[in-house]
Amino acid sequence: MSRRGEMTARVGRYELGRKIGEGNFAKVKFARHMDTGAAYAIKILDKDHLLRHMMVEQIKKEISTMKMIKHPNVVQLYEVMASKTKIYLVLEYVDRGELFDKIVGNKLLKEDEARRYFQHLINALDFCHSRGVYHRDLKPENLLLDSHGILKVTDFGLSTFTPKLRGDGLLHTACGTPNYVAPEVLNNKGYNGASADVWSCGVILFVLLSGCLPFDDLNRLKLYKKICKAEYSCPSHFSSGAKKLIKRILDPNPSSRITILEILENDWFKKGYKPPDFKLYEEISLDDVDAVFNDSEEHLVTEKKEKPESMNAFEFISRSQGLNLGNLFEQEMRILKKETSFTSKCSPNEIVSKIEETAKPLGFNVRKQNYKMKLKGEKSGRKGPLSVATEVFEVAPSLHMVELRKTGGDTLEFNNFCNNFSVGLKDIVWKSEADEENKR
Repeated sequence: MSRRGEMTARVGRYELGRKIGEGNFAKVKFARHMDTGAAYAIKILDKDHLLRHMMVEQIKKEISTMKMIKHPNVVQLYEVMASKTKIYLVLEYVDRGELFDKIVGNKLLKEDEARRYFQHLINALDFCHSRGVYHRDLKPENLLLDSHGILKVTDFGLSTFTPKLRGDGLLHTACGTPNYVAPEVLNNKGYNGASADVWSCGVILFVLLSGCLPFDDLNRLKLYKKICKAEYSCPSHFSSGAKKLIKRILDPNPSSRITILEILENDWFKKGYKPPDFKLYEEISLDDVDAVFNDSEEHLVTEKKEKPESMNAFEFISRSQGLNLGNLFEQEMRILKKETSFTSKCSPNEIVSKIEETAKPLGFNVRKQNYKMKLKGEKSGRKGPLSVATEVFEVAPSLHMVELRKTGGDTLEFNNFCNNFSVGLKDIVWKSEADEENKR
């Protein structure tokens, strides 16, 4: 650990010290807060480098994910800062390094110790999945240990959110480290992110207990065949409980593979288990994620616009199909929607005022920037507080379209919100003569 005298550069209120990590697109430096003296890790990314390699959206996603996931078994992102050329992520400093190094040093762990790390890993994933986030690159190199022996998941660069699913409800991007990847990911026919993460956990548990991989071959094609057929054998020192659990996890059929909820009830897993003790953070802002990629030194740039963004006729028609507020509000909802829209002949300022006036009595905090608004629920629902983004577009001087999109929380709760929300908006929602005729 560096001494204060070794610090040379500063970022905000942090003094930078030695380099403690480096990757293809970032380097990580040890840092201390100038006021408190607390230790942090600061991940430094070069904006031009990200643009050249088309990595901007992936890094935005990683930052957004880490801000959403606040859990004792996940590396904490505290702050995001930016200069004209760099992005700085202020992270929790985890001082004992990678779990991979511990495995390499000890070859294999005692069963109780391996089980404890596995419990921490499952706790982290249980929380991530409840927030609609799937890691997709779980391996010992992405698991860190602190001075108290607490495991912490890091590196969400390949993670994805529920909204990235296709119409079939499955993910379709093959990614991850081959030895830890689930067979359905290799088959490239779509996969469930939660089941794929569980498979990777099973490989990690095997490695913790044995010091070696269950599936390994220098020939990539042979490796894939072993994974798809789940061809592995447990060492003789594995307990019967561990063998049975690993068999349930390394099931090549994702539909019959054990789930996280079932793992939490497994007898081998529950031995010495302590549920995580932490506070649920209901107010998590993502406003600065886009802003750090701007050329300005400011985190949030506020600029008053004279009128909303324009929307041409083609965009209006394409966005209107299937996204009509009247349909969502007045017909029985058979399919849950994550976004909707309506048209209005009121002025943009009248629309914004009416949205704010309607949202607040429903228990939502409102943040406005030009003709965009963020509505954040004061209460936490099934998947945290409900968050809704709205934006007003100008279709013609006397016609505007308003889009509402769920950005956080549960989809069913969003649909219920829209039903309640519609009551206060009836005065500004415009219906065509065709709409009125259909209603009759």
